[in-house]
Amino acid sequence: MGVLHFVSTGRQTVDEFAAICAHTHPYADLIHIREKGKTAREVAAFVAALLRVGVPLQKIIVNDRVDVAAVYGVKGVQLAYHSLPVRAVRRSFPDLTVGCSVHGSEEAKQAEQDGAHFCLYGHIFPTDSKPGLPPRGLDSLAEIVGAVSIPVIAIGGIHAGNARRVLEAGAAGVAVLSAVFFAADPVAEAKRLADIVKGRG
Repeated sequence: MGVLHFVSTGRQTVDEFAAICAHTHPYADLIHIREKGKTAREVAAFVAALLRVGVPLQKIIVNDRVDVAAVYGVKGVQLAYHSLPVRAVRRSFPDLTVGCSVHGSEEAKQAEQDGAHFCLYGHIFPTDSKPGLPPRGLDSLAEIVGAVSIPVIAIGGIHAGNARRVLEAGAAGVAVLSAVFFAADPVAEAKRLADIVKGRG
């Protein structure tokens, strides 16, 4: 049974994002606030909005902003290459779940060695959020999965039509952005993905 992550797109207002999460969060294991251009105060507003619509603290992951995650007591953080080091975050905030974005097997091994609880790898398929960049594909995903023992979550161009292929390549779960947040019917898409990832569909 896999894990399903929903990730904010950076292209919706806090109210739009929260409104969709209010109805789709029952289908997600974790919801990432990934708002790269926003200040700590603005990211905090996203956390507050999710809590206001009933998303549990234990489902919220904040990208990069360890300070916001720690202050609000959310589930954890997702760190990138420009973020604080995994090891330092684990040491200072032992209660946070720490995910790490990686781009190859060496980075994945380092993330595991430094104490990351899971890594996020992609983009697996072509995606509008990475225009002009070739996808890394399923073979490279399988290579990452084989290189580490922590869960590898696949991201990038994933939707209900191809999610099963990602799981068959060994991913412990999938992370989606536009497949849910720009869907004509976000709840229906969230449910379809959950059924696939949880082995019900």
